[in-house]
Amino acid sequence: MAAPKKKSGMISHGIAAQNRKGRFDYTILETVEAGLVLKGPEVKSLRLGRATITEAYAGERDGEIWLYNSYIPEYQGGVLSRFDTRAPRKLLLNRKQISHFIGAITRSGASLVPLDIHFNARGVAKVTLGLGQGRKKEDKRHAIAERDWQRDKARLMRSKGRDY
Repeated sequence: MAAPKKKSGMISHGIAAQNRKGRFDYTILETVEAGLVLKGPEVKSLRLGRATITEAYAGERDGEIWLYNSYIPEYQGGVLSRFDTRAPRKLLLNRKQISHFIGAITRSGASLVPLDIHFNARGVAKVTLGLGQGRKKEDKRHAIAERDWQRDKARLMRSKGRDY
């Protein structure tokens, strides 16, 4: 199979935007991949990889799941590329998944956190959503300490000649 062609720095598949603090601020209980409804210039702009989803969140509106406050900059390559950069964007999920997530949000106070926006092998834009519980400050400290210990442990084992 031939490698996908790139047009002047565009991403044909791979991660277009990532929320690095999402896994740090929330304990992710489960993840799901959802489709994203976009217009043509939004897809082109997303392929350039300048979108941000650090302040984005997903929520329920009219029985559907929407992505709010995600920033996709205007595409500079064409004249007809005017769109709202922070417009709510509809997420495509099964009816069963939608009811599961709405129930989890209302019952347990969980949050739907967008973890990344990526293009799959077919070139379709997808959002990885995580159902998460917010972490407290001491939980974040514990996560930092655990991550540092794992890094130090791996460094010590490599220096001893064992590769873990």
